[in-house]
Amino acid sequence: MEQQNQLLRDRLQTGFLGVIAFALLMFLLVQAKFILICLAIAIIIFSLTSDAIGAIARQRVPNWLATTIALLLIAFGLLWAAATVVSQINEVVTTSISYAEQMQAALPSLLEWLGPEAQETVDTIIRNINVTGWMRTAAGGASNLLSATVLIILFVGFMFAERVWFPLKIESLLSGDRASAAHVRQIITSIMRRVNRYLIVKTIVSGATAICVYGIFTLAKLPLAGAIALLTFALNFLPSVGSIIATVIAVALTYVLTADVGTTLAIAAACSAVQFAIGNVIDPMLLGQTLRLSSFGIILSLAFWGAIWGIPGMFLAVPIMVAIMIVCAHIPWMRPIAIMLSREGHPDDGMADE
Repeated sequence: MEQQNQLLRDRLQTGFLGVIAFALLMFLLVQAKFILICLAIAIIIFSLTSDAIGAIARQRVPNWLATTIALLLIAFGLLWAAATVVSQINEVVTTSISYAEQMQAALPSLLEWLGPEAQETVDTIIRNINVTGWMRTAAGGASNLLSATVLIILFVGFMFAERVWFPLKIESLLSGDRASAAHVRQIITSIMRRVNRYLIVKTIVSGATAICVYGIFTLAKLPLAGAIALLTFALNFLPSVGSIIATVIAVALTYVLTADVGTTLAIAAACSAVQFAIGNVIDPMLLGQTLRLSSFGIILSLAFWGAIWGIPGMFLAVPIMVAIMIVCAHIPWMRPIAIMLSREGHPDDGMADE
């Protein structure tokens, strides 16, 4: 009897400590989200470019030279991307000010089928929009984006500097057990290759979708073609819901800019056709069985990381979910989690050949 009571106390103590650890983890994720988001993005960029640097170094190019060239290209690419986003934000703010009155007239009329009460509600909401506050928020977001870009570049640079020592550190952490160290490296390699392929395919698919949307807006001679294309490119990284949100925004913006139902319907049909063709034909064909993630799990991951880290968390949700599934698949007592996160209950499929 005494032994059973002791076992019960040990389980309660373990559960209590687990709750405390989870609460502390959530606290750290929220309080340090800026640094953690930058670190996660830096790890992804390092993963994407590490193999390329190794391939260049094998062509009799000094490792330090290949690393330096890669870091300079990454820094240039990130700064260019940040500058592009900032310029598009400025264009959106400027256009919003010039179309403010037209938006106040267009949106309520778009919802006239809901009745006068809905129109009045929408009209009240639009009139209460604080454009000045929105501009300040946009400016603050642009400043944070530039700060994050610099921090990501620093993180990537230090990762490249210590890239050679990672295998030795893993082996030292495992007390010199080479078999365990090789197993850990296999898990890390599996995560990197799955995430890398997913991101490369999604970048190609999202880029193609953004180019098509840009062409549609340009042919229709509508402003903000660049901003909508950039938004479409970013939102297509969100599985399931991203393409829907991008299409709804494009259609609503078209009606605000033109106040013409025919043009709006044409843009809606064109954007929907592009999203359907690329998202349901080309995307699955290129991705194949790379992820094998549960669709419901993806939605939960989007909601969870979106609640903790906001919009950046939603973009990082799928890579984080892939990493969690692979790690859990290699830990016996956590394998049920991997099974629940996988699409067909087989989280190991496709890992052996990676």
